[in-house]
Amino acid sequence: MDSGAYGREIIIDMHECDVNKFNRKELRKYFKELCTLIDMERCDLHFWDYVGVPKEEVDAEPDHLVGTSAVQFIKTSNIVIHTLDRLGKVFLNIFSCKDYNSNVVMEFSKNFFGGKIINITEVERR
Repeated sequence: MDSGAYGREIIIDMHECDVNKFNRKELRKYFKELCTLIDMERCDLHFWDYVGVPKEEVDAEPDHLVGTSAVQFIKTSNIVIHTLDRLGKVFLNIFSCKDYNSNVVMEFSKNFFGGKIINITEVERR
């Protein structure tokens, strides 16, 4: 990150992921391990998913909506993840004003979810 930047965001799209990782327990583990690897201090974690929703309501949802979304607030901003159960996709955004190694993020995320990274965008925020 150059000296004029306020922060940095990485946006990662992964396909062909292991949908067994698309649950609160595994996502908590992902956030904990990722934050340790990139030296980020975790704060609040919030989920939106289908826990407690009747099966018939979940089955009626379009493919692009069924999954888990989570926001892991970190001291320097946030990490947001969206998983799509029926499509085996993960969409990840990490924004922080503290620098981090995006190669570590990419490699760890690919290995954790067992998927293929198909798109990466990095943005310096000013």
